[in-house]
Amino acid sequence: MPDLLIELFSEEIPARMQARARDDLKKLVTDGLVEAGLTYAGAAAFSTPRRLALTVQGLTAESPTLREERKGPRVDAPAAAVEGFLRSTGLTREQLTVRDDKKAQVYMAVIERPGRPADAIVAEVLDSAIRNFPWPKSMRWGTGSLRWVRPLQSILCLMSDEAGARVVPLDVDGIVAGNTTEGHRFMAPGRFPVSSFDDYAAKLKRAHVLLDPAERADRIWHDATNAAFAAGLEVVEDAGLLTEVAGLVEWPVVLMGRIGEEFLGLPPEVLQTSMREHQKFFSVRNPGTGRIEGYITVANRETADHGATVLAGNGKVLRARLSDARFFWDNDLRTVAQQGLEGMAAGLAHVTFHNKLGSQMDRIRRIEALAREIAPLVGAAPDLAAEAARVAKADLQSAMVGEFPELQGLMGSYYARAAGLPDAVAAACKDHYSPLGPSDDVPAEPVSVAVALADKIDTLAGFWAIDEKPTGSKDPYALRRAALGVIRLVVGNGVRLELRREIDHALASVMLSVAGHKRAVLIEDSPDGTSLLSALRDAEVLAEDFPETLKVDRTRLLGAFVKGELGILTADGRGLDFRFPAKAEAISDLLAFFHDRLKVFLRDQGIRHDVIDACLAMPGNDDLTLLVRRAEALSATLKTEDGANLLQGFKRANNILTQAEAKDGVEYSFGADVKFAEDDSERALFAALDRAEAEIAPAMAAEDFARAMAAMAALRGPIDAFFTAVQVNSDNGVVRRNRLNLLSRIRSICLSVADLTKVEG
Repeated sequence: MPDLLIELFSEEIPARMQARARDDLKKLVTDGLVEAGLTYAGAAAFSTPRRLALTVQGLTAESPTLREERKGPRVDAPAAAVEGFLRSTGLTREQLTVRDDKKAQVYMAVIERPGRPADAIVAEVLDSAIRNFPWPKSMRWGTGSLRWVRPLQSILCLMSDEAGARVVPLDVDGIVAGNTTEGHRFMAPGRFPVSSFDDYAAKLKRAHVLLDPAERADRIWHDATNAAFAAGLEVVEDAGLLTEVAGLVEWPVVLMGRIGEEFLGLPPEVLQTSMREHQKFFSVRNPGTGRIEGYITVANRETADHGATVLAGNGKVLRARLSDARFFWDNDLRTVAQQGLEGMAAGLAHVTFHNKLGSQMDRIRRIEALAREIAPLVGAAPDLAAEAARVAKADLQSAMVGEFPELQGLMGSYYARAAGLPDAVAAACKDHYSPLGPSDDVPAEPVSVAVALADKIDTLAGFWAIDEKPTGSKDPYALRRAALGVIRLVVGNGVRLELRREIDHALASVMLSVAGHKRAVLIEDSPDGTSLLSALRDAEVLAEDFPETLKVDRTRLLGAFVKGELGILTADGRGLDFRFPAKAEAISDLLAFFHDRLKVFLRDQGIRHDVIDACLAMPGNDDLTLLVRRAEALSATLKTEDGANLLQGFKRANNILTQAEAKDGVEYSFGADVKFAEDDSERALFAALDRAEAEIAPAMAAEDFARAMAAMAALRGPIDAFFTAVQVNSDNGVVRRNRLNLLSRIRSICLSVADLTKVEG
């Protein structure tokens, strides 16, 4: 059985495209071979900056001969039907056979497709793969029509078996397949022939090309850590950079340099980011001080001076980059010293967050109000949370973040400390963006939690207010991530938060602040529980800002807001081009969005969607911490034998009761009396229900769901015994009513813990 070797040799392939290109080449070729009837034992793909390679082992020498019988029309069918059948099979009438089929005779076609040699199939499959390769970006060159990521220079396509190696005949836009490849561009130029994959890999290594990207990455990391260790330092791990650099070189040569003393005072993250983003350098850290003192660069060749010239050139460029970074740092510190962090943030009033949601400063004011309200719920001082909210995004105006946007938040924490602000405020500047993803750490410091929650809830409320919600796979504003962030912040810190109330306040703040373009400030609840906002300075300002038809006084504005009717005011006075949905509808819709995200979150933790639905149907479903605890307890209970059997007993009781109520037109919801019990199992069930009620009620009041679920699961035995011993629909009307009311007690007790009607099984 022959082995196949393919190499597509080109100009440099961008490192970010190589991993996917390897997978695509392997899939396109192997799928095509299998579809054509060939089988293989194994396949592996490789890449360097200048080549994609694929080896397929144990390929069958030819595709099998296929024999297919196809039933045609009846013998007495119209001539047109017979002709159509002949065209579809490629046979003549003489080649058809006639067979009996039930009450008639029909034509049968026996079609044999002879096998084809693997070489011909490989040529077709590879030609199609090259012409239809799914590069993210591709180009044409010269006068040809072929598209490739960079100009394709040669194709190696070789079949090898016991008889030797042979080139698969293939011509793609004038590029004829052969059995030769090239080594390193500088250290081993020129082409050489190969006879198999092992020969190919060995000769490439002698020609200073490491074919396997994993081998290149291992060598880079091994040599880098050894060089740093010899200097008493350590390399800062960066898996993404390691993968990228391994895709930039064919023959990695590790070199270590030192950072100038004048730059060592920069924050380590600034040094690390500047070197990684601009020059693909690894940072080298002093393990004793934590300072970044050196760097690792990876050259693509060995040199006579052992890399001295390469290091000198890289060091010159690095000094220029770090000089810029130091200028940004010094300039930002000077701004903070002169104006304070709030002064730095002042310019955000002129930075648009979204054309329908106002400026970044509008948003900061909303976050401040919301953070002040959330703070007591997470154990933070309201004034401190408000201060943190005011400065958390100040670094967006800094020169450093303008150069390195990925440092936003982190630089804010440095500037907050430089301004003498409390550590909790500095931490909130950094942490309020978190968590950014499912593997990101969740902040635990109370002020950080308050600001992070306010930030994310305001974002969600804002885009819900302008009806810019995620649709299908599209989520341009990362609102799913924001909702998951709220869930992880609340659940991870055990925060007891009435999410509906916070959504209400956030939506109101967005509606009023954007509609009036004035600062929105949350005030205390009124005695009737209606939350109001003070958003406009006075009615006269409103009268000046809007045309006569839209003049309203403050009372009417707030009344419209409370009823969810606010929706036609705009700052430019046009009136009807900017609408908000009804507030009540938006609150319900956004809360449902949170519940959908929570299902995804809990599903990853092994909790079924129907279990979550059973808990969502209970009161307090906007308290995510309470909701998760209830779902965890129910999930654990249903995994026990008693819990699973109780569920079946509940469903049986509920079904019988529902059918009886529908038939009789009455509700059996009270009046069960043990004196009408005829069987010991009935009396035992009455006693068990009494015990369960006595246990479940205080457990639920104490939010001890595990104890409540355990008490509910203990009903399994008495319920099973009851259904085994008695017939609910007794001929005795009094007994029947009593038993139906007893089933009602089972239903009400179980439903007081969770809505088991929504649980499957």
